[in-house]
Amino acid sequence: MTPGSLNALRRDRELTALAGGERVDLVVVGGGVTGAGIALDAAARGLSVALIEAYDLAYGTSRWSSKLVHGGLRYLAKGDLALAHESAVERGILMTRTAPHLTRAIPQLFPMYRKTSRGQQAFIMTGLVAGDGLRRAAGTPASVLPRPRSIPAAEALALAPGLSPKGLRGALLAYDGALTDDARLVVNLARTAASRGAKILTKVEALRLDAESVLARDRLTGQEIEIRARQVINATGVWAGELAESVRLRPSRGSHLILASGAARIGATSVNVPVPGENNRFVFLLPQPDGRVFVGVTDEPTDGPVPRVPSVPESDVDFLLEVASTAFTRPLTRADVAGSFAGLRPLVEGGGRSADLSRKHAVVTGADGVLTVVGGKLTTYRKMAEDAVDAALKRSGLLAGPSTTSRLPLLGATPRDRLSTVDAPARLVAKYGTEAPRVAALGEVDPELGLPLFDGTEISAAEVVWAVRHEGALDVEDVLDRRTRLGLVTPDAEAARGRAQDLVDKSLAGLA
Repeated sequence: MTPGSLNALRRDRELTALAGGERVDLVVVGGGVTGAGIALDAAARGLSVALIEAYDLAYGTSRWSSKLVHGGLRYLAKGDLALAHESAVERGILMTRTAPHLTRAIPQLFPMYRKTSRGQQAFIMTGLVAGDGLRRAAGTPASVLPRPRSIPAAEALALAPGLSPKGLRGALLAYDGALTDDARLVVNLARTAASRGAKILTKVEALRLDAESVLARDRLTGQEIEIRARQVINATGVWAGELAESVRLRPSRGSHLILASGAARIGATSVNVPVPGENNRFVFLLPQPDGRVFVGVTDEPTDGPVPRVPSVPESDVDFLLEVASTAFTRPLTRADVAGSFAGLRPLVEGGGRSADLSRKHAVVTGADGVLTVVGGKLTTYRKMAEDAVDAALKRSGLLAGPSTTSRLPLLGATPRDRLSTVDAPARLVAKYGTEAPRVAALGEVDPELGLPLFDGTEISAAEVVWAVRHEGALDVEDVLDRRTRLGLVTPDAEAARGRAQDLVDKSLAGLA
């Protein structure tokens, strides 16, 4: 085991210490990207931290993103230069310093048809050039994110053979950042925080908060404990209002479809299809490392109680398929859909459509002294975390230096040009970085662990064992839904379940 290993034994030991009266500087409630980022920022400054999460790391919105690291082009189009620049800076930090192993540049194709007006084409190209200016201002080299350019129709069809050639005049080609897996980013943040001494405690539910304590319940035993701190931070995202009554959020649903391999025929290039009647909104088709394609994303307000796992309504399925099909030779149908998922954005309440609401974040101090982080987006999690810890220091009187996370590599990180030298399969390097050889070694020591969980997947039994020993997985759902992401496609999850359950049970018992 290493200082960054999360597992059941460590959880029990640290939970016992807190139940016994140990006081920490900060308690962070919520184990998504914001909460994990706050835990890392605070621990890296030398503060003692406990993070509690009712379910699992990346259980909520953080695992339902588009898996993109946006450079802020959309915000630039709306005139919000500050937010666009912040996004570009944070994208650059992730891709060049903190997590090169979890990110990649993805080409983005904007096909131009005869029905596309010259004015619209000029508008899009102007935006892409401005976005490239943000890249340069953020210090991200063109070797990581190449400059945008116009390409002829033949090159566009070579990149994305499924595009309809009828009336295709050419395309605009740009680049943005993409994540291998959003849930894996959260797990890496939490493990890096743990390597700095943070207590990361999943399946511990916050029942009541005040500025300096949390009444919590261990969901595995039912035991209630009081956790004492100098400052409590509520980072529960779209559920923040359940613990802080003064917080008013307007959740927005972002639905995605998962297309079966070969359905869209776009290779490794994402395709952006304009939404009819909208000036700056697109439906994207985003290729994944396993050959499947994500189609997204909607932006619809939701009312009523916030579900733990949002569902994709039929209207969203129809909308995404209809818009995406306008650019393809073969219309996409429900038969092409292998799965779907939706996340709820924790937007700050305001007037107008949810698509128009700001993605800015804020740190709010409640009447009870609890700090709550609201708004924001995945790309800028690090800045949100920095602002939250700064606010905690100011309110509590704790002493610590400035944030160092812009220069702090996550576990497994190494400069991008060295990733190809890591002695492990490229698929594992893209998930585990420099830790990939240790994962692969499990299968070398025990050949059974080197085998795939089922025919049709590359995910091995060794990855399940690693998830339990080092990544805090406590049950088979943690493994399927948030460590391997097999749960995104139900038949895959069911094919893996029996073997994965056996491996989880043995690993928790120390037998694997």
